[in-house]
Amino acid sequence: MDLFPYQYKGDQQSIIRLIKKAVTDGRSVVIESGTGTGKTVVSLTGALEAALGTGKKIIYLTRTKSQQKQIISEVRQISKKVSVFCVGLQGRSSSTCPMMALDSDLAYGTSEELSKLCSEYKKKNGSSSSCKFYDTIENTDIDLHIDFLKNEHPQSEEFVAYCKKKELCPYELVKYALPHADVVAAPYPFVFMPHVMDHFIQWLSVPISEMIIIVDEAHNLPNYLRDVMTCEYSLKSLELAEKEGKDWKDPEICKGLSVTDLVAVVRECMDLALSEYLDGDDGVIPSTFLQDELMDRLGMSSVSLTAIYKGLVDFGEIIVSQKKVQHKLPRTYVGAFGRFLMEWSACDEETYISLIVGGENPKFQAFCLDPYEAAEPLRACWSSISMSGTLEPLADYSHEIGLEDCIEETFPTPFSKENLKLLYVDNVSTNFEEMKNIPDTYENIKEYVIKLVRCVHKNTAVFFSSYALMDRFIADGVPELIDREVFFERRGMLQAELMDVVSDFRASYGSVLFCVTGGRISEGLDFPDKDMELAILVGIPFPKPTAKVAALQRYCAFRFGNGWEHAVKVPAMRKMRQAIGRLIRSETDRGVAVILDRRVSTMEDIKVELTKDPCKEVQTFFSYGQK
Repeated sequence: MDLFPYQYKGDQQSIIRLIKKAVTDGRSVVIESGTGTGKTVVSLTGALEAALGTGKKIIYLTRTKSQQKQIISEVRQISKKVSVFCVGLQGRSSSTCPMMALDSDLAYGTSEELSKLCSEYKKKNGSSSSCKFYDTIENTDIDLHIDFLKNEHPQSEEFVAYCKKKELCPYELVKYALPHADVVAAPYPFVFMPHVMDHFIQWLSVPISEMIIIVDEAHNLPNYLRDVMTCEYSLKSLELAEKEGKDWKDPEICKGLSVTDLVAVVRECMDLALSEYLDGDDGVIPSTFLQDELMDRLGMSSVSLTAIYKGLVDFGEIIVSQKKVQHKLPRTYVGAFGRFLMEWSACDEETYISLIVGGENPKFQAFCLDPYEAAEPLRACWSSISMSGTLEPLADYSHEIGLEDCIEETFPTPFSKENLKLLYVDNVSTNFEEMKNIPDTYENIKEYVIKLVRCVHKNTAVFFSSYALMDRFIADGVPELIDREVFFERRGMLQAELMDVVSDFRASYGSVLFCVTGGRISEGLDFPDKDMELAILVGIPFPKPTAKVAALQRYCAFRFGNGWEHAVKVPAMRKMRQAIGRLIRSETDRGVAVILDRRVSTMEDIKVELTKDPCKEVQTFFSYGQK
């Protein structure tokens, strides 16, 4: 059964055979597959050829909506050969709920908060509920709408529009469709957040042991899992909990201790940690620091403290219940305060490092060093497929995630190597000590950037190793000196704002895009043809030396033997390769990447050649042909 919907090229048949065999045998496979190998369609094809007719479900995990759209598009093509049912699943949000879309106050609600509010909307008052979209679901022919999904494979926007027209709840209708699906395209949290995964399994009506999990852009997974497991609480959150406590008449959570009293004590603990342990951006604190300080200052045992934490959570539930009845966003800062204290006290010393983080909004942070526990679904499922264009070294990834007896393979891009030229210069570096102590280092880097942008009239991306370095260039007036239209990737941009910037850059030929290596533009966005032809990488995105990074290095040294390479070097290489990969998205694309940092010569996975005159090399390359 050959389900591949296109003409084969390069190693596509080999990748499909490899995945099909791994899935058939119930094994995990880890694949680095270069640009142009069609990672989405080959992984779907291989998994479907093994899974169809077995009752197993393919769960394709993505980080972005655009990646989910690609999955649905490829299943549409495969369905021309054999009937395949794909369902796209999004987290609950006000934008996908017709009922909540009517209330602007719900726009920033989390999935968990909106789920709680939804349960209130669905409560029956006689024969109907407060949500007409839910009521319609209960009084409609579900099979008719599932047939629409099967036949049309709608993108998420098309599906929401269909449901709105029919006055149906998109979220509830998808839940009805999931048991019938062969492929489910879903965001990472549906599998890697345990409380969400429990519901997901119920909706699918299959155990995890019958799932085939495909992880898209798997190079991001270890850090994503660390973030999922990390526990933190900031000064601003404390202030919000204090305000909420006052708004609700500041109840006592134990005899003689109110919500605001406890907030004041925790704030004192934070101030002490900042004064005694902060060293630069952050500082390691004893794992028992907060618990010990609270016991000492309140004169209580750990058992009493646990009861207090539970009291905060319970009071938060009272707040949530009352807000739900009023159809308000069921958010509670007091409850979140209690949950933080409970989670913090449960973090073990083996896999967590306790930190105090400085800045405008200081915070306590229990940073998870090891993603192993959170990656359990990849070990519990029937078969997992981890794919990325930048996953080397594969053994490190497999070890970190805990995949034993897995298959590891690398497949190169089918595109001509001559279409991409990688250059570097050896007389500059963004190393902190060199930037600080070697005269003219920063000025020389600036001069390189200005000259390179001006030497050819091409859409150019300047990838900075950090936002701080980019901000320095902007403050020094480099965008004006470039004498081109310049667009900027800013910290914390909303997705819509970012896509507007990208669209404007693409539409302005010869313009420049200031962005960050490892940022959203360098990962997952395509810039085909003339959308981007020159990339300038200003420095190597090594993380800033902080207590957290040092702790991660020590932990990786313990687990893997080389902490610096695993925690610092390899992630930096992957980020750079992702940025460089924006240049070549098809067999006809041509581009040049110039790396302004001598240290890249030690990075074996980035094949660069030294140049003394990068501008001349760039001009020569483009003089031999155009995209």
